[in-house]
Amino acid sequence: MSENGKETMTLWTRQVPQVWEELETTGVYRVKEEYIRIKNDTIADFYLGLYRWYTNEARKYIDIPKELHFPIWLCVSEENMLQPVENTVILKVEVPKEKVVLANMEAWGYVVNYWYVPLNDEDAKKHAEELKYHGVTEEDTLISTSKGNFYPMLKRKILNSWGRVFTMPPANQNDAVATMWELKREWVKEVRHYGTEL
Repeated sequence: MSENGKETMTLWTRQVPQVWEELETTGVYRVKEEYIRIKNDTIADFYLGLYRWYTNEARKYIDIPKELHFPIWLCVSEENMLQPVENTVILKVEVPKEKVVLANMEAWGYVVNYWYVPLNDEDAKKHAEELKYHGVTEEDTLISTSKGNFYPMLKRKILNSWGRVFTMPPANQNDAVATMWELKREWVKEVRHYGTEL
């Protein structure tokens, strides 16, 4: 699709009702650190670090205002979108394609676990053999603890692989996810409320 000569994408996102309230009130929604802290409680710092890394990497592909650090996650198809749950809204949006970064959700799962993102099954097997050779039984400890200091090459290999979140094509549409750093009221084409009075 195109709007004013610019190519657009139709995406879906599940949010809490307050996001829609903010869009209606201010015309724009941007993720704030406090929202992530409320949602993730005791593991908030873990996600804040990952989201900052994700945003810094995404800056290689699109222009993201420097004051924005946390992505908004959207689904690329209605069939594969997050299903509604109590006290949520589903927003259908049509957004400028230039504001969107597509990512490989399966690869993102590896990053969230502090694992190496393999290129394919053969690469995964080679990596597992390398870990075994070095006696590393819990791969995430190379990133999450000082153990990585003893295996700097392995640690660097894992960290360098994370960029594949953006460059490795998803195996199927279910593994594709879209991210943006702000939503605007005028992009919202449909709002579905679930268990809310708004």
